[in-house]
Amino acid sequence: MLTRPEKTLGVLGGMGPAACAEFLRILARDAKAADDSQHPKIIMLSDPNTPDRSDGLMGIGPDPLPVIRKNLFQLAEWGADLLAVPCNTAHYFIDRFRDELPVPLVHIVEATVTAAKELSKGNCSWLLATDGTQKSLIYPSCAERMRYHFLKPSQEQQNKIQSCIRYVKAGDLKTAGELMNEVVKELWAERDVPVTMGCTELPLAYEASGLPLDRQVSSLKALSDACLKILYEL
Repeated sequence: MLTRPEKTLGVLGGMGPAACAEFLRILARDAKAADDSQHPKIIMLSDPNTPDRSDGLMGIGPDPLPVIRKNLFQLAEWGADLLAVPCNTAHYFIDRFRDELPVPLVHIVEATVTAAKELSKGNCSWLLATDGTQKSLIYPSCAERMRYHFLKPSQEQQNKIQSCIRYVKAGDLKTAGELMNEVVKELWAERDVPVTMGCTELPLAYEASGLPLDRQVSSLKALSDACLKILYEL
């Protein structure tokens, strides 16, 4: 018999807004609920004024860590029992204080690597992510611990991926989808393995690309699945 989850999920959003909205949609779609009352209670703090994570990581913008840290502690103070942040690059900064958080955090990178390993039967996949996430090596480091491997796009392909992200943030999914289609086909021509969306804007671009959905790993869905597993104690 389905019951309402006892834990309250705290979601830190705004990085970016469209990606967080999609995360909440997936969470509601996949929840083990038969009616409203069986969905998890969610506290959301959306802060689009958080400094750009990639710029901060690459030293060309302000450090977003203080804002991210303050907001996560705020969610816990408001009553969150579990935390989720639908932004991959933010986790580079979160890892610096994760052990200080008063409640557990569902780590999007760990969840996504697990999902990628399951989809590709333990072999490898292409990693599509922001410039900052690629530079941080947060994905390869996690993958190494889990005995998995990511392939890295060329610099020219990385530039196209970064443009995809900007188009999604600007609300231009059509152009983002067209560019995603182009770059993924280039990658598959080099090596025909799945693509892992290590940025929460990229699943929206991929969905608009017309490419087969079963050939990609969405970090949004991976995070949602990991949260639901804990919330419903599966």
